[in-house]
Amino acid sequence: MVENQRDSIIEEREYTDEEMHALIDGTITDFDDGDLVSGTVVQVERDEVLLDIGYKSEGVIPARELSIRKDADPKDIVKLGDEIEALVLQKEDKDGRLILSKKRAAYERAWVQVEEKFTSGENVDGEVIEVVKGGLILDIGLRGFLPASLVDLRRVKDLHSFLGDRLECRVIEMDRNRNNVVLSRRVVLEEDRKQERSEILEKLKKGQILPGAVSSIVDFGAFVDLGGIDGLVHISELSWSHVNHPSEVVAVGDKVEVQVLDVDLDRERISLGLKQTQDDPWKQLVKSFQIGAIVAGKVTKIVPFGAFVEIGDGVEGLVHISEMAKGHVETPEDVVTVGGEVQTKIMDIDLDRRRISLSVRAANEELGLPDAVPDDSADEDADEVEVVVDAVETVVEEPVAEEAEAEEPVAEEAVEETEE
Repeated sequence: MVENQRDSIIEEREYTDEEMHALIDGTITDFDDGDLVSGTVVQVERDEVLLDIGYKSEGVIPARELSIRKDADPKDIVKLGDEIEALVLQKEDKDGRLILSKKRAAYERAWVQVEEKFTSGENVDGEVIEVVKGGLILDIGLRGFLPASLVDLRRVKDLHSFLGDRLECRVIEMDRNRNNVVLSRRVVLEEDRKQERSEILEKLKKGQILPGAVSSIVDFGAFVDLGGIDGLVHISELSWSHVNHPSEVVAVGDKVEVQVLDVDLDRERISLGLKQTQDDPWKQLVKSFQIGAIVAGKVTKIVPFGAFVEIGDGVEGLVHISEMAKGHVETPEDVVTVGGEVQTKIMDIDLDRRRISLSVRAANEELGLPDAVPDDSADEDADEVEVVVDAVETVVEEPVAEEAEAEEPVAEEAVEETEE
């Protein structure tokens, strides 16, 4: 009888409880709170996800620890079988469960990457996931705060319009203790447009007529976007008529045509004019006035050097202080008052400078009206003539007296010769 022998013999033995636990522990991953672990998603529920990391029990990831996005649906973040990384929050909670966090693991990884880009000055990009007081929250692997003032080149009124958009930004501040990351999209836009601005500035020439859109309004004027760069239309260049506030003429968003008045390459400033692209009603109005004509007007303003007189609807001229009367005028108030009616003569019309020179003195002389300050120069001339005549008479009398004195000795000599 042949005895069969097996190629291998399995030794059977009995293990104690301590030995059995030791064998099981040898197959379990060793970790501590705060460690990063990897595992497989084995269950996805509405409020939590179970992760097999090779521990004696599955790890639990609460829904709030899945993503930095608030109220995120676990099914939109992970799926069964996904291999993910998580951070150990508690090895055992009060219920003996292993508590993990996916978002904090991602945060740790992202912080290192973002910090490297912050140091090198590289840009980061992320989706706008939330609108908060004062700005936006971007998902850049962690929550990055983008202040409202740094979202665009100019202030944005409706931040909600950016929800869901991916924005490229620059990290301008990081604070690990406060878990604070501050972003700026404005600095990225400024750098992108810097070259474009330079090219536009070099192409601009005085006198050019360009299309644009009013981008903002301030008390001293309006800024117009020329397609990559803004220029200022000063309040005095908005209209040919007087403007109290720019909003009387334009509104934000208005499409306008402007003329380039000046370009400062060093300061990157453009001075624009709106009224220069429109007909000047003043030039049309003054066509009815002729030099040398006598016109009635009303004093609208008094200045130290004269007075402005309205001689037509929207047409004013200046009466210089020297043209107010024949006599010397100390101050314009000595001759005219605001609101007073005066007769003036048009002395000159300068269309380019939009100036009309008037004269009350010439009008009075032509109309035979008395001057407010008479010319006393004639009396002064008469006095000067009298002084000159007196001086001449004095000069004439003195030689006559000298001649009389000189004749007296001659007479005495003649008497003496007769007596001899």
